[in-house]
Amino acid sequence: MRQTLIATVENKPGVLNRVASLFRRRNFNIDSLNVGRTENPDFSRMTIVVDSRDTEARKVEANLYKLVNVVDVQDVTHRPALLRELALIKVKASPSQRGEIVNLASIFRARIVDVAEECVVVQIVSGEEKVNSLIELLRPFGIIEMVRTGHVAMMRGTTEGVRHTPGANGHPSNGHHP
Repeated sequence: MRQTLIATVENKPGVLNRVASLFRRRNFNIDSLNVGRTENPDFSRMTIVVDSRDTEARKVEANLYKLVNVVDVQDVTHRPALLRELALIKVKASPSQRGEIVNLASIFRARIVDVAEECVVVQIVSGEEKVNSLIELLRPFGIIEMVRTGHVAMMRGTTEGVRHTPGANGHPSNGHHP
């Protein structure tokens, strides 16, 4: 089973390094880690997917709160959340195969973002299952190169995730949390 956490962190140099060092020191196995700015330029958002067979998400949360730059942690695993991933897939494509690849891409709401003499690049933004399905259908053409972002997550509607506010949920407050 996989668990998805969203951490809001201060947008300062070295924060990602501190989080990565924490994972290394605690021997946490992270499936994916995605970081980007939020609507507030003072904060960044980390989407962390943890293999909970190896690591309990609660342990990751508790350890994240020990870092001074972590403002908030939400567990969105069993909540109504949008999880998306971006993949760019470079596929061998002779001119006679391009039509079939374009049709496959359109079925998955993906699109062709680059065309070269012997290949095309397909871009898909979707849930992990759809991304995996498209990759398997493109594999027989010959995947030359591929890159995936890992998950980004956001709660649906106005519902917030399970917020683990320091003090209220058993986490010690370090004075930096709202």
